[in-house]
Amino acid sequence: MLVIVVESEHQGMRLDLFLAQQLGILYPQDGWSRAAVQKMISGGRITLNRRTTKPSAHLRTRDRIEVRSPPARKTTLTAEPVPLEILYEDEDCMVINKAPGTVVHPGAGRSSGTLVNALLHHCPSLAGVGGERRPGIVHRLDKDTSGVMVIAKSALAYQHLTLQFKERSVVKEYLALVWGKMVGSRGVIDRPIGRHRTDRKRMTSLRYVARPREAITEWQVANAFRVGPEGRSWSWVTLLRLRPHTGRTHQIRVHLAERGNPVVGDGVYGWKRQALSQSRLEVPPLLDFPRQALHAERLVFDHPRTGERLEFRAPLPEDMRKLLQYLADWQGRGGMKNERGVDKQVGFP
Repeated sequence: MLVIVVESEHQGMRLDLFLAQQLGILYPQDGWSRAAVQKMISGGRITLNRRTTKPSAHLRTRDRIEVRSPPARKTTLTAEPVPLEILYEDEDCMVINKAPGTVVHPGAGRSSGTLVNALLHHCPSLAGVGGERRPGIVHRLDKDTSGVMVIAKSALAYQHLTLQFKERSVVKEYLALVWGKMVGSRGVIDRPIGRHRTDRKRMTSLRYVARPREAITEWQVANAFRVGPEGRSWSWVTLLRLRPHTGRTHQIRVHLAERGNPVVGDGVYGWKRQALSQSRLEVPPLLDFPRQALHAERLVFDHPRTGERLEFRAPLPEDMRKLLQYLADWQGRGGMKNERGVDKQVGFP
């Protein structure tokens, strides 16, 4: 059950209009309409101050609205026996380590081989939880980003987990290998992000169309490797720990690229391979890395039923682990020394 307490700014609004707006923000993939909300109010699935009411009821500050979720809808998606690396599972949720290269949910031109197809095979009861096309999905990782994700297995879990992400009580931490040397050992990038004005597939904090949304990314240096002669933008690569405080599309990749430190291997926001190959870079694996070197390492959230604070970590995938090992071995064979050794104590408070 979802509980919403009315704030003063919404006093006087009609119940059905208010809920259509709020549910549309919380669950945009479900396509909430005013008519759907009115139907739930009339059916007693939405109450105002613990009583049945009418769609036309006008709200007052501190009114308590309770929304009992509708039954899960059937899905037309196909369950597929795609392997999953499960870190944790109970009746309410599942935590997985998403492999790089895996698309999270079906979309235009892609109806199979996604994480959702695998989840439906593993847990058929997931069908329709939170939305027909994205059952169980409360947050996403880009196709080529690896790491930890939480999946909702029930309507209750979906509502609670979605709300935690909206209220920013979920802690997300990433590891990224980026081009360049950071100024300082830590910092915060606070730049709103919106859709690019000329390329609709890209996001940007500099050339957006309209209505950018707040985006905040905190970063800390974990290690830095010198891979070329001093004075060039590609002379260093830096291993960063990152904590996004918001969840905008491509947020980390955009924030880093537009400050001059794109993620290694990022084919959309990163430096072009041809330009790097002409720079006489001395570490070939950096040129050949096939994806953005970005990994969701840590996730902390409250269990949707018990309220217990849970923490999960996903180990680095093999490709990033080998790349970092190569950098360490290469400098040991006489390459240019790194600025500092890996500081295992580096981390956010």
